[in-house]
Amino acid sequence: MSEIVSVAWHKYLLQLQQNPLRTKAITAGVLAGCSDAIAQKISGIKKLQLRRMLLIMLYGFAYGGPFGHFLHKLMDAIFKGKKGKATVAKKVLLEQLTTSPWNNMVFMFYYGLVVEGRQWSLVKNKIKKDYPSVQLTAWRFWPIVGWINYQYMPLQFRVLFHSFVASCWAIFLNLKARSVAVKNA
Repeated sequence: MSEIVSVAWHKYLLQLQQNPLRTKAITAGVLAGCSDAIAQKISGIKKLQLRRMLLIMLYGFAYGGPFGHFLHKLMDAIFKGKKGKATVAKKVLLEQLTTSPWNNMVFMFYYGLVVEGRQWSLVKNKIKKDYPSVQLTAWRFWPIVGWINYQYMPLQFRVLFHSFVASCWAIFLNLKARSVAVKNA
């Protein structure tokens, strides 16, 4: 079994080197889909909502992976040759003040309009109501992830690491939403 995993990992690394954008996009999509499947199961959904899962996978594939790929390339270009904790702190701060609010907003619009198929006005009102708390919660968690990512992860693994943590984060948020729903029931 460990030989199979070792061979698969080697092939993955080769693809990451030869086709970095495609590999990161596929990885982000697969992880997003797995996360949604687990979240559906944990939330008590009896039959997997395949359409929902595929749309979440599409988001990871078409947006999450590519956005992360180009973001980390841009960050390395902006801070080219600069190392150390001060540089890591600047990267985390820049990411949290720019891409974090943007990504949360984009995801909330995508989820409401595409995944749930709701009307623009309903989605807009929900975002007005929920976005501030979503963003404040993100600012409590994601800077730590960003620090680990910029401090310890090689460039080619940053999107993989971020996508993996995002998958776990999505499961956590689903559990939190479920516990609130159970308390209110």
